[in-house]
Amino acid sequence: MPTFCIIDDDAVSRRMLQTIIEKGGVGEVVGTAAGGTEGAQLILDERPDVVLIDLLMPDQDGLETIAGLKKAGYEGRYVMISQIENKDMISKAYQAGIEFYIQKPINRVEIEAVLGKVSEQWRMARYLNEIKQSIAKLDRLDPEAAGERKKPGAREVMRTILMDLGIVGESGSGDIAAMTEYLLRHHRGGGLPPLKSLYEACIRAGNPNGADAEKEGRAVEQRVRRAVLAALTNLASIGLTDYGHPKFEHYAPLYFDFRDVRLKMKEIDEQAPQEKPKVNIKKFVQVFYLETLDKLNGAQ
Repeated sequence: MPTFCIIDDDAVSRRMLQTIIEKGGVGEVVGTAAGGTEGAQLILDERPDVVLIDLLMPDQDGLETIAGLKKAGYEGRYVMISQIENKDMISKAYQAGIEFYIQKPINRVEIEAVLGKVSEQWRMARYLNEIKQSIAKLDRLDPEAAGERKKPGAREVMRTILMDLGIVGESGSGDIAAMTEYLLRHHRGGGLPPLKSLYEACIRAGNPNGADAEKEGRAVEQRVRRAVLAALTNLASIGLTDYGHPKFEHYAPLYFDFRDVRLKMKEIDEQAPQEKPKVNIKKFVQVFYLETLDKLNGAQ
């Protein structure tokens, strides 16, 4: 089972989360801390598989703590649990590398569902790592056969992801692939460039002489938005049919805020949610690019 550390300045929240994790059979809590500075040292000492961390803490907030941990070489998974509802702050949290954002007050059912997904992803990652290590051992024994193994290219990887999302036939999927190819060639780390400039750069790259990049960029944005909405709809439909479906468990929380996935599921199920689900195009494009990059690096 995965190991957890809990970093939250609220003692009641720490106790509740620890109880949910340990009594629910999700994993083992190897430490808790009331602040970011203390928590960072605890994590570096214990090296847990997953960190549950609050956003706002008196000494050092969650984003600063995550940044410091990454700089120190810690590579675990993060789940952020906070009462903050500000979309910009939540977006910054995802950009910092969290996998899920859960809003307080703590809901046991939601926590169990999310941590169950995190645990399953951890198990899958460990399983894949074991396979890679086994293949590496075989490669050392037979270097010639290793060199003959076919490695998937960027387009093949992107097509697989688009097929899993159910949008390979959407016109906007071609724009998403084009932006990802552009980023693979030109991006050198850090945050993504503004979407508008990314749209226009891809248009100029594809048609350097004839395209009105600004005008065409607006059309690209609409196509991409429709494709992203289609992906949300497809995943929500899968979730309604089978909440434990591997595609839903992997892609829904990775590409979308879980709250919006739930709203879409209610909408499809004709439960008339009070508000419409939203999509964060920049987050979607960034995750798609990073997942493509990760799969390409994993194939090397």
